[in-house]
Amino acid sequence: FRPEKLNLALIGPFKDKGIGELFGVFDKKPCIVAGAGPSLANSLDALKDTHGVPVISCLHNFHFFVDNELRCDYFVTLDAGEIVLEEISEGGAHPEEYYWEKTKDHTLLAFIGSPPKLIEKWKGKVLFFHCPIPNYEILEEMQKIEQFHTYVSTGGNVLGACAYIAKAICGANPLAFIGADFCFSYKKKFHPWASKYDKTLGHVMRGFDVYGHKVATWQSYYNFKLWFDWLSCSVPGIYINCTEGGMMGAYPEGNIQQIQQMELKRLIRMYSMYEEMRDGCEKPEIPNNKILF
Repeated sequence: FRPEKLNLALIGPFKDKGIGELFGVFDKKPCIVAGAGPSLANSLDALKDTHGVPVISCLHNFHFFVDNELRCDYFVTLDAGEIVLEEISEGGAHPEEYYWEKTKDHTLLAFIGSPPKLIEKWKGKVLFFHCPIPNYEILEEMQKIEQFHTYVSTGGNVLGACAYIAKAICGANPLAFIGADFCFSYKKKFHPWASKYDKTLGHVMRGFDVYGHKVATWQSYYNFKLWFDWLSCSVPGIYINCTEGGMMGAYPEGNIQQIQQMELKRLIRMYSMYEEMRDGCEKPEIPNNKILF
């Protein structure tokens, strides 16, 4: 059983529906990259109107964006397990089928090994990507199904896939992260909605958030945080953490300088404040007292 073989049968050649068609669509523009951490709730008001700043989100946020009527350019899925099916609606305000119906209005960027049930149930557009796999035999089997080489580096997590797609494929710069906590909240919540992970934390380790407070996390998520810290120090670009919490770039000695900390509403205004001068520029004959700074 190879899921990519079933996906190929469902939707046709991957090369004809690859994320390569998004090459350069955000050329030299900012992009908001959304994880599913508990601090995502901090960004809710600002996400109501991003003034044209594009958004790429983890698929797990789908119901959160739908319930709050938030715009998202692309949702990304990476996991090969069917857990992604229940995550579409987990914590949502409506029955599962409500969200599957809503997929007709959205584009999904999917790993070719994604669960076939997800590809079958998604009613909107689907574009595919491949991932480096540390098992040569499996990689060989996948390439026998179709020679498809549009690869996405992920750091082992779907937010990493979102970041790579935004930067390396779509050409965005800077990247502004939201919901990128990599830890539990102070109230021991794992997502901004009620989650099965809230009931028991299991074995945790301690780390420091961007405010210098101790927080609980899992070793795997701390490893993800380290990958993003490495990214900001190694790959040319501007990286802004708009999570307003969490561990991105944070250490006991302080926050690393390669990741700027900023509120999302401030970032959006940074790119849209000139709009407030429209009347003064387009209708100079009409008295106005508008001065930005």
